[in-house]
Amino acid sequence: MIIKNAEFLKSSSKWQECPEPKRAEYAFIGRSNVGKSSLINAMMNHKDLAKTSQTPGKTQLINHFLINEQWYLTDLPGYGYAKVSKVKRKDFEKLITNYVLNRVNLVNLFVLVDVRHAPQKIDLEFMQWLGESQIPFSVVFTKADKLSAGNVNKNVEVYRAKMLELWEDLPHMFITSAEKKIGGDEVLSYIDQTNQILVKNKVRFDG
Repeated sequence: MIIKNAEFLKSSSKWQECPEPKRAEYAFIGRSNVGKSSLINAMMNHKDLAKTSQTPGKTQLINHFLINEQWYLTDLPGYGYAKVSKVKRKDFEKLITNYVLNRVNLVNLFVLVDVRHAPQKIDLEFMQWLGESQIPFSVVFTKADKLSAGNVNKNVEVYRAKMLELWEDLPHMFITSAEKKIGGDEVLSYIDQTNQILVKNKVRFDG
């Protein structure tokens, strides 16, 4: 997929304020220090599309972007560690939960995890909840440039083995690096193929 146009639409403090659900939507989420905004910018070939920060937890709203005037890309608040109060963290969790469960045009949720680390309980529990809630999702490993190719593959296999303890079938998995611009094209190809299937099957999103 060639990105011809990537336009910021709006930030929303609750799911009801999101743009009308008339287009296919793909959302990105992960722990607040996983490199989500950097990956989005690398994929869109736009260094300032999604706001990045040295401070984890920068994204605190639901941010919508219109891509190629065809589909929505959504940057969700990070979960887990963030230098915010417990009350604020609960607000984030409620915001995320309500969005995921109520956004009728959400086609796929890309869950980002740092490939350098062993499977984290918070990520596994979140994905388990997605499965139980029948929310389609994929796993996107980030920061692959920080390890050798061998260690990246080893850590991914560890993750796969851990998930297979609870899952019969695994979701799509992608290995990416925002720094080296690795894997973003594969994610975009997946989105493109999914959009083509939606068109072929005449799936409409009318809110």
